[in-house]
Amino acid sequence: MVTRTTAWPAGTPCWVDLGTDIERASAFYSALFGWRVERGPAEFGGYANCYVGEHPVAGLGPLQDGQVSAWTVYLSTEDIEADAAKVVAAGGQVVVAPMAITDRGSMTAAVDPTGAFFGLWQSNLHTGTNLAGEPGSITWSDHLSTDPAAAEAFYGAVAGHTHREVSAEPRYATVHLGEQDEPVAGIGAADAGTPAHWTVYFEVSDVDVAVAKVIELGGTVEQELTDTPYGRQAVVTDDQGARFVVITSPRS
Repeated sequence: MVTRTTAWPAGTPCWVDLGTDIERASAFYSALFGWRVERGPAEFGGYANCYVGEHPVAGLGPLQDGQVSAWTVYLSTEDIEADAAKVVAAGGQVVVAPMAITDRGSMTAAVDPTGAFFGLWQSNLHTGTNLAGEPGSITWSDHLSTDPAAAEAFYGAVAGHTHREVSAEPRYATVHLGEQDEPVAGIGAADAGTPAHWTVYFEVSDVDVAVAKVIELGGTVEQELTDTPYGRQAVVTDDQGARFVVITSPRS
């Protein structure tokens, strides 16, 4: 378990949220993960924070015009204006200009050169998730595209990421902050024809039970249950088509 109440180091995936029908998503994820969902005031556009106990772990926001429901990964930043400029300089596109969310923090949204959507978060009162690796919270995130070399170069320039190869075929590497040994994410090759994307992994206590619950709640299974060195997992979607991974990590 990881708990944290201060800002995550720059470059770390620090928050995830979902553009969605909030009422439907609240029902789905509360039933699946046991989240408590709290809607914010009108000034936040109906945005909701989701909690495991007292820990904020994710957000739900209303779908924008033309938006497809999908989970977004936010990387922590200490200077959102400077990092937004780095996005453009490195060949990405800023699609939501840096903006303050009252006294909570500041965000921007962007598309990297491979076409993957992501966000940056500079924390103030809201430091992002403060629980990781426990049931109902994020435990991993990774970026897959058909041009992982371009993705590695981009995030190295924008977020200071370094990479260590795990597999040459299919290509996959862990993401690190400088020379630190502890990985913060993964990056690798997607199957041909698969759009570039960031994927969110949620920890569950029993992945078989979680997959059955996803189906019961109207979701689907995209990739069947698989045992990996990092845990037993499945790729699923919620009842509005948003894709994510449920995983039961090995316990020491």
